[in-house]
Amino acid sequence: MVDKIESTIDAWDNRELGCDEAHVETVELNEEMINESLALQMISIRLQKTLIEDLKMIGQLNGIGYQPLIRQVLKRFADSEKKQLLREQASQLSMSSEDESHNQLKKACG
Repeated sequence: MVDKIESTIDAWDNRELGCDEAHVETVELNEEMINESLALQMISIRLQKTLIEDLKMIGQLNGIGYQPLIRQVLKRFADSEKKQLLREQASQLSMSSEDESHNQLKKACG
C-alpha cells in the first residue's frame, strides 16, 4: 500500500504531487468541445498585416498566441466601456435625484 501524499501547496511546489507519469491521463479534445466549453464563436475580421504582425510579436513576448491576445484586448476594452457607461448613467440618475429633491424642497418652503 502506498502512503497518500497530503495535497498541500508545498507538495505541489516541491513536485511530490503532479509529476508521476503513472497518474497521467491524456484526454482528446476537439476544437468544437473547446469552443463550446469556453463559449467561443467564430468570427471573421480583416486587420492590417502590420497590426497582425505587431499582435503576434506582443503575444509571443507574453507567451500567448495573437488570437487569445486579441480576445483579451477586446474583453478589456468592452469591460472598460461598460463601466464608463454605467458610471455616466449612475451620475445622471444621481443628478436627477438631487434636482428632484431640490425642487421638492423649494416647493415645500414656498
